Amino acid sequence: MSRPFQATLVLLCGLALGACGFHLRRSASLPPSMQHVHLVVQGSNTLQRELARTLEASGIDVEDEGGPGIAELNIPVAQFSSNSLTINGAARVTEYAVRYHVEFNVKDGSGKLLIPNQHIDMSREYSYNAGDTVGSTAEVEELQRSLNDDMVQAILFRLQAAARHPEAEKNLVDPAATGSVPAPADSMP
Repeated sequence: MSRPFQATLVLLCGLALGACGFHLRRSASLPPSMQHVHLVVQGSNTLQRELARTLEASGIDVEDEGGPGIAELNIPVAQFSSNSLTINGAARVTEYAVRYHVEFNVKDGSGKLLIPNQHIDMSREYSYNAGDTVGSTAEVEELQRSLNDDMVQAILFRLQAAARHPEAEKNLVDPAATGSVPAPADSMP
């Protein structure tokens, strides 16, 4: 192959990847107060492991214990559920949805709420074949792995938003800081 042809081929591949929405994942740019973080995750060892791995890959020190100067990412709820979506004429379920519900908040190293309680809900649908329960079980497990990966990215996006807009997050936590505390309803004229 000639050099110009190879260069053109590489350029076309890059354009095709860009056109389909593919982007390399960058490292997370988190708030400065989160350079050392302790994870407290209830309900999902997989979420904790993947979140820790992703944070460490971004240069964040994930600490085994909390303490002064160490932010805390608290995830009190991380749970999967499934719901039937459609039923065929023989009263058999043919489609399910796997749902993933996660709640989290972040405190900085001094215990001050950095990100108030947030919740993220995700779901994936799949067709169910009563004759292939092994395949269905494997499909559900794969959907849960996929949802878990997406959840890690969604949490990181929220943490990055806090880094880009610290005043907006502060106002969510402490409206008195801006002097714009709404008046009680009974004091309105």
